[in-house]
Amino acid sequence: MPWATAVACIGVFGLALAGRAVVTAVAGEGDAVLLGGAIVLILLSIISIAMAVLLASMHGRPTAADFGLRRPPIGRAIALTLVMWITLTVLGVLWISALRLDGEQGRALTDRLGTDGTLTVVILIVVLTVIAPIEEEFLFRGYIFRALRNWRGVWPAAGMTGVLFAATHVGWVPIALVILIIPFGFGLCLLYYWTGSLYPGVAFHAFNNSIPLAAALNWTWQTPLLVVGSTMAALTLGRLIAAALGDRHATPEASSTR
Repeated sequence: MPWATAVACIGVFGLALAGRAVVTAVAGEGDAVLLGGAIVLILLSIISIAMAVLLASMHGRPTAADFGLRRPPIGRAIALTLVMWITLTVLGVLWISALRLDGEQGRALTDRLGTDGTLTVVILIVVLTVIAPIEEEFLFRGYIFRALRNWRGVWPAAGMTGVLFAATHVGWVPIALVILIIPFGFGLCLLYYWTGSLYPGVAFHAFNNSIPLAAALNWTWQTPLLVVGSTMAALTLGRLIAAALGDRHATPEASSTR
C-alpha cells in the first residue's frame, strides 16, 4: 500500500476516535458544552479534508477533479444512484430481517446526544446530513479509493475502502449493523467510478443519513424538507470545496475514471 494511503488510513481512525471522545464528553451537558463539541466535530471534519488534500499534494497540486468534484452526466448519475439505492435498501432489509435485528438501534449521534432541544437537533442535522456526507465521500471515495484503485484496481479498492469505512463505525453501532456499512461503502465507490463524479455519492449519502435522522426525531412532513435541504447543502458545500481547489466546472473524462 502506498505510504500516503497508509497514513490516510491511520489518520481516519485517529479522527474517528477523536470524534467519539468529543461526543462522549459533551453528551448530557449544557448547551454551551454541546455547542463547543459541535465546533470541534466540524474542525475535525475540516482536518480530515485538509489531510486528504495535503497527502494528494505530495504528487503535485491537486485539483477538484482529482477528488471527483466535477459535474457528472446527469441522466446516468440519477439512474445509477437510483439503482444503487434500491440494491442497498433491499440488501439491508434482507439482512436485518434474516438476523432479526432492530434497525432502530445504533443511530450513532442520536443515541448519544439524544434528540431533545433545538440546538441538539440543529447539530445533528448539520453534522450528520450535511458535513459527514461531503467529508466522508471526499476522504474515503475521493482520496483513499482513488489511491487504492491506482494501486490494486477498482474492485479490490472498492472492497478495501468499504471495509475501512465500516471499521470507523465500530463502537457507534452494533457489529451486525456495521457489516451493512461495508456494502454501502463499496457501492459508493462503484457509484463514483461509474459516474466519474463524487457528487452522486454525496447526494446519496446525505439522503441516506437524513431518513433515519428524521425517524429518530419522529418527524413527518418535515422529512422531505430535511432530505432536500440537507442534500442541497451537502452538494453546495462540495461545490465550495471545488471552488477553493480552483476547478469550478470540470467534467468527467473516461480516462480519469478507468
